[in-house]
Amino acid sequence: MEWEIVVGLEVHIQLLTQSKIFSGASTAFGGTPNTQACAVDIALPGVLPVLNRGAVERAIKFGLAVGAEINSPSIFARKNYFYPDLPKGYQISQYELPIVEGGRIKIQTGNDINENTKIVRLTRAHLEEDAGKSLHEDFHGMTGIDLNRAGTPLLEVVSEPDMRSSMEAVAFAKTIHSLVRWIGISDGNMEEGSFRCDANVSVRRLGDEKLGTRREIKNLNSFRFLQQAIDYEVEYQKSILENGGEVKQATVLFDSGKRETHVMRSKEDAHDYRYFPDPDLLPLEIPQDLIDKVMKSMPELPMWRYRRFIAQDVDEYRTFTEEESRIHSKHPMQLSPHLMDYGVEEVYALSKYDATMLTTDICTADYFEEVVRIVGCKNAKLCANWVIGEVAARLNQNDEDITTSPVSAEQLAELLLRICDETISGKTAKDIFGAMWHGEHGASADAIIKAKNLKQISNSDEIRGFVDTVLIENPKEVSDYCKGKEKAFNFLVGQIMKASKGKANPAQVNEILKEKLDRKKCE
Repeated sequence: MEWEIVVGLEVHIQLLTQSKIFSGASTAFGGTPNTQACAVDIALPGVLPVLNRGAVERAIKFGLAVGAEINSPSIFARKNYFYPDLPKGYQISQYELPIVEGGRIKIQTGNDINENTKIVRLTRAHLEEDAGKSLHEDFHGMTGIDLNRAGTPLLEVVSEPDMRSSMEAVAFAKTIHSLVRWIGISDGNMEEGSFRCDANVSVRRLGDEKLGTRREIKNLNSFRFLQQAIDYEVEYQKSILENGGEVKQATVLFDSGKRETHVMRSKEDAHDYRYFPDPDLLPLEIPQDLIDKVMKSMPELPMWRYRRFIAQDVDEYRTFTEEESRIHSKHPMQLSPHLMDYGVEEVYALSKYDATMLTTDICTADYFEEVVRIVGCKNAKLCANWVIGEVAARLNQNDEDITTSPVSAEQLAELLLRICDETISGKTAKDIFGAMWHGEHGASADAIIKAKNLKQISNSDEIRGFVDTVLIENPKEVSDYCKGKEKAFNFLVGQIMKASKGKANPAQVNEILKEKLDRKKCE
């Protein structure tokens, strides 16, 4: 029997604010337990919540990025349930009228951003407060409660059940993770709980329209665990159904050690939480001028930056954006704010691979564009090669990102300019880059070139002298070349570079050597 997998995700994103969503308590990670939970967070008698404007602005930013509707008003509700780490007995969330409604995410399941793509619809994204944390270790059989996290602002993003494999679910989660970091609303740190997923999984017979009974896998805090949990749950449900059983709705947890899920509790429905509007919070009215202000602060979105990087010319990019405008007319923020407000910026005619690597995060894209701004658009490919080559390799060795690079974009650009004006060769540039990385001579390319006397020899007469000496000293290789053995040419080039201590201009060496050898062929 053939089965179809149906997956929907609920992604909990901790918003990057300094204080909590309804109080002034700190959101800093790692504090001593129960030192960052104030009277508002635990709802002591007489306290009142006050909404954090920064959390609202970040939710709007997400809504604009995914082409969603920003609801005004939106309503805060009390979601009632009883758990030790929820001392109020309810969580302030949103139910009937969330701040963000609809939207779409384009996911990529292959290596090429334009191949194996799929649109996943979003149901909603709503603001809510986080609960505390139950600690079950090192308490001599008891459970400890840390309320530091209580009241931390969350944006919960809920997808439609549009995904049909664990691979698609992971691609969706990764895309959301990249997007929220790109637009600066969350650090996305999964180890600290800033980005967590719940997966709703069901299976149905291939061709059936009715959805199967779903089971919700809670609190998955890594992409690897997300894939493993869904894969196990799918096989579990298929086994139940193929043996004549019935899948029962439930909330389950994933045991990463055993790689299996086990039931936490029977799954609640919305009415079990007895939602009702929070009497302490007025409906959230969002004025248009606030939406306009947030829109102006939006960075160019990843998809648009990618298309700009690969465009061969401005007209090609403009044609693409005009077509996208018609397709996404109901989702205006699918357009680049730079295109809408500031006109088309530079295009670079890069390969799809280069553009994909450069748009993995906004800091890398910004670093690259700063290098190109100094070196010049005609050398964009050279700049891309160095950013995703030498720079990325050094960062990966130390498990760091572009923000911690000891070589700034300006310093790298200075080095590349010396390649462009033929002061140094590409090979010598790599040695200089290593010295810059370790801070030698103030990490200045020009200072290192001068201190180590690395300036390239481009004087034709001087190079001809090296060539003549090598030809005299290697008659056998000269004879081999004249007999048609092309490998002899590379050997002679190597000897010339050795004689010049690597300083001779390689292009000139090749040109002069070929000229002299071809002349010998005719003798």
